[in-house]
Amino acid sequence: MKNIKNAKTFDELLDIKYGKVGTPGRDEFEVKSKAFIVGEMIKEARKEANLTQDDLAKKTGTKKSYISRLENGKIDIQISTLFKIFEEGLGRKLELTIH
Repeated sequence: MKNIKNAKTFDELLDIKYGKVGTPGRDEFEVKSKAFIVGEMIKEARKEANLTQDDLAKKTGTKKSYISRLENGKIDIQISTLFKIFEEGLGRKLELTIH
């Protein structure tokens, strides 16, 4: 097994640590990293709107614990809920692009 210290690129590091693209370990890492990114986007937008997690939960009809788990990348989010959080809760327009 290669040592992560020998990785020359970020992709090589990911291959060593989580496996090649398409393997179960790498797929799990990719899903979790995307959940983390979405959570960070929600957290950043919430803070820019000067809202607490409780404020955002009340505006979107959810619970503070749900917002917390989202922001920490602990749970998946439905697209309809994502739109509700950004558009109704944060007053932001959300657009979805598929490549």
